[in-house]
Amino acid sequence: MKPAVILLHSSMSSKSQWSPLKAQLGDAYRCIPVDLQGYGASPFPAAADTGEDYIHTLAHEVDAVIAATASELEPGEAFHLIGHSFGGACALHMARRMPQRVLSLTLFEPVAFHLLPATHPAKQEIVGVVGRIKACDNDRDATRIFIDYWNRPGAFDNAPHPAQEKMMAQIAKVRLDFDALLGEQATLADLSMLTMPSLVMAGERSPASTRLLVEQLGAHLPNATALQMRCAHMGPITHGDVVNPAIIDFVNGAEVTLS
Repeated sequence: MKPAVILLHSSMSSKSQWSPLKAQLGDAYRCIPVDLQGYGASPFPAAADTGEDYIHTLAHEVDAVIAATASELEPGEAFHLIGHSFGGACALHMARRMPQRVLSLTLFEPVAFHLLPATHPAKQEIVGVVGRIKACDNDRDATRIFIDYWNRPGAFDNAPHPAQEKMMAQIAKVRLDFDALLGEQATLADLSMLTMPSLVMAGERSPASTRLLVEQLGAHLPNATALQMRCAHMGPITHGDVVNPAIIDFVNGAEVTLS
């Protein structure tokens, strides 16, 4: 049976972001891209709409990923795991939950902000961004802050109107994503169990918060390789020609090691 690869996308995206990588991995793998909750064809977390004191967590996301992939995997089957941004943070949580089943772990700027030191300027930077988003009284301003932080100032206003509307429709889920990211209790020390081959990547033009995270992950994951790519945070989408070959080489190399 071909080895399985589970792919988890970023916030405000969907499993379709991995279509080029899926095509490039070719027939050698069974690629299983997943829509995270509230994105693509996956429903918004039902409990969040109840009006009660719901707190979204990465555990909720990973529960949904496990459910979505159950029919694609044999019971107990191991798999390669790839995640970008919010999907990368979900992948880290998933790997800690089932380390014996993850053959390799590939992360492009996982936004695992809970791992940053509380007093570090990079942590204060992202906490400030989240605070500004939550303080907005309308979705347009909140979405502008989010998009411009990860891209560049003016990125939201320069986007076509239909794209703006689509992004604004997803900002409610982004707020839940931040709750999950900042509420996660895992520490860098908890990553010592992740002994599988790991690749962590950052864009050279990315925000300080995620560049520091990748640096820390490269130092604390027991079997990690860290790379800096010529792109920014959305590199897997905007610069697949740069990012995808590195991912493919790594996964292929992990397969050779396993065999």
